[in-house]
Amino acid sequence: MSLRSYFPWLLLGLWLLPGLAGAQVGQGIEAVTITTDEDGGETWSVTLQILVLMTLLTLLPAALIMMTAFTRILIVLAILRQGLGTSQTPSNQILIGLAFFLTLFVMAPVFEEIHEVAVEPYLAEEIGTEEALETGIQPLRGFMLEQTRESDLRMFAEINGIDGFEDPDDIPLSLLVPSFVTSELKTAFQIGFLILIPFLIIDLVVASVLMSMGMVMLSPLIISLPFKVMLFVLVDGWALLMNTLATSFFV
Repeated sequence: MSLRSYFPWLLLGLWLLPGLAGAQVGQGIEAVTITTDEDGGETWSVTLQILVLMTLLTLLPAALIMMTAFTRILIVLAILRQGLGTSQTPSNQILIGLAFFLTLFVMAPVFEEIHEVAVEPYLAEEIGTEEALETGIQPLRGFMLEQTRESDLRMFAEINGIDGFEDPDDIPLSLLVPSFVTSELKTAFQIGFLILIPFLIIDLVVASVLMSMGMVMLSPLIISLPFKVMLFVLVDGWALLMNTLATSFFV
């Protein structure tokens, strides 16, 4: 068919489009509806609640990385892989998956408390959305405060021009989250340093032996890799590492 044969259908569509749009507007529901209750509270429409929920879901990856145990665990696992000298084993997907499920194990008490104090009352319509958010953030705030160094909190408070806080609840999340992440980075690199020491010793010994034998052209990494893997397996390294990472959040 030629283009000229489509013209009648195009004109018909343009003629019907305003009527269809008007019908949709007339029959549609309001997307944003906030009703004020008798006690002064506000009730949001279902569409607005869905919009807020979808917006919060977009922030979920950032919250998972910055406000939980995920950062420390993933960095330590990456340093371990670097120390072993296996650049792609375990793969990034395996490390991220392991860090994710270990994070769920560590954060399980916090998530259960959030579910009890915020999610269940909200689903039962006992509390509103704002109160649920404020109540649900408290267990997570307590977890971050326990893992955050006072020096990091003091540093960000001074940058923000704040002398100090009389109560931990007065610390805003905008100050607590970067302080928590800074502390997590410090702790992760401290654990990673202790992990790298035995691997570094093996690399130095192998390099010295190869130099003494005149085998300068042979890469020490090729020879030291089996010894490092054997050492890690003999000491049950994965169990020790998982135990160290999990217990480091409960000390």
